[in-house]
Amino acid sequence: MMQQHHKPSKPPAPTCCSSWIRRSPPPSPPHKKPGGGGGGKGRYACRLVPLLVLTVYSVFTVLRIPSSSLVVTTADSGSERVERREDVEALKTHLPSNQNGLEAREETRSAASLPCSAFINGEAGHGEEGVLCCDRSHYRSDVCYLRGDVRTDPSTSTVLLYGAPRGSSPEKVRPYTRKFEESIMSTIDEVTIVPVPAPAPNATSVGPDGNNLRRRCDVRHPPGVPAVVFSTGGYTGNVYHEFSDGLIPLFITAQRFAGEVVFVVLEYHYWWLGRYGAVLERLTNYKVVDFRYDRRVHCFSEMIVGLRIHGELVVDPKLMPDGKGIKDFQALLHQGYSRTPSSSSSASQPPVPLPLAPPSRPCPRAAAAKPKLVIFIRKKNRVLLNLPHVVTACRRAGFAPHVMNLRRQTPLPAIHAALASADATVAVHGAAVTHFLFMRPGSVLLQIVPVGLDWAADAFYGKPAQQLGLEYLEYKVAPEESSLAAEYGLNSTVVRDPSVISSRGWWEMKKVYMDRQNVTVNIKRFAEVLRAARAHLKNTTACARGGASAALR
Repeated sequence: MMQQHHKPSKPPAPTCCSSWIRRSPPPSPPHKKPGGGGGGKGRYACRLVPLLVLTVYSVFTVLRIPSSSLVVTTADSGSERVERREDVEALKTHLPSNQNGLEAREETRSAASLPCSAFINGEAGHGEEGVLCCDRSHYRSDVCYLRGDVRTDPSTSTVLLYGAPRGSSPEKVRPYTRKFEESIMSTIDEVTIVPVPAPAPNATSVGPDGNNLRRRCDVRHPPGVPAVVFSTGGYTGNVYHEFSDGLIPLFITAQRFAGEVVFVVLEYHYWWLGRYGAVLERLTNYKVVDFRYDRRVHCFSEMIVGLRIHGELVVDPKLMPDGKGIKDFQALLHQGYSRTPSSSSSASQPPVPLPLAPPSRPCPRAAAAKPKLVIFIRKKNRVLLNLPHVVTACRRAGFAPHVMNLRRQTPLPAIHAALASADATVAVHGAAVTHFLFMRPGSVLLQIVPVGLDWAADAFYGKPAQQLGLEYLEYKVAPEESSLAAEYGLNSTVVRDPSVISSRGWWEMKKVYMDRQNVTVNIKRFAEVLRAARAHLKNTTACARGGASAALR
């Protein structure tokens, strides 16, 4: 945990409670002058002057105490003091989760003193109204939480919280999960959260013309149905980022509502809804709200602005309130994109995880059938230049290879059908590898890693695939197998020491190793990796386990 740094703060207003009143120290007795001189009148004058100053200060202090803070001496004085303390604590509901910004002065464990993450994760209950807080502690995203009378103002990209705690400040959030990347975050629409405190007891909430000062609700959503606000801008259009920066964080943030949640989207794209509607309709029972172009005022009782994220293509069960993980997200994908009757189920029905062992080889025909292997090919960069030889090697290793040329318009149900029935997938490092999320646990992901992309291949796809339960294998391209050897020279720094280019930043690395590189794999070395994949499948398929059990019997 980060060390707390307390900001200097003004002392609280004085009340009857002695612990909240700053007492002046008693005056020190006057000191004798050396030699004992001075006389009686001088000594009395030295004593009277401090007493006179103290008396004037005390009178001035009493006059400054507001009448509402004075407590009448009755039998109810104890409860009145408690109410005053609760009022003070109510001002502290606007707490950022960033430990550097906390001001914890004699806080109790009331709802007002909980960290913002407790509200965002649903751990704080639903008793407190007028809550506004932001969690800015994560390097990937800022997330704010509002509870009470929440109303949108799309004309100004503003969200208003009426009855907000007094002392709350406006918050600005760009609800996208790449906070660390300033260049892309500058393109994301910003949402301003404006707290509107409740009027004073004797004040009126009606304007001079007799109308209510609050914005009129055009659409009032049911109580207990929160809104989740996020952006589909940024890198949306790249399938990796659509899942890693968008859909998986949306699952992390919204799945706990079991469909009773409304999605409010900034930079809304109709094609995005068409492509991922099968996933969205299993997370929400309501129509998506286009924040920019829906000019109506939507009113909610609760709202989350921004999305939680755990990492690259990851759902960490330890960080989820209900312990769900990436396999639960995959089950949701399977439910949405499979062409089975279960695909018509609603968001309130929990998805069923994919079973272990790919189904491509029926047990009665296990000896004759070959495991299905899907090969993703690329056309612009990181092209597999000797693809025909690779296909032949896969066939000789005992696989039934299927080549897929993925395009942007390729329907996701078609990709899901190909991979959910596959035993193995081969792909050169790139966004298309993201589709391993459709593969069944126990199947094999074989990633061809070009020169200079070792870290990215493992971090973005290798580790997430293993967490999903896949057998992850790598074929690392040798320097002489990269097209960069012909362009820069086999012994050049670019080929032999990619860390030099990588040290200049992501964009320099991308320009050389991702945008300008093609590969020609060594078929003999590649065949060795294929044999390892084949051996794994023989040991893990349901038919192999069944045969082993029969032999034991």
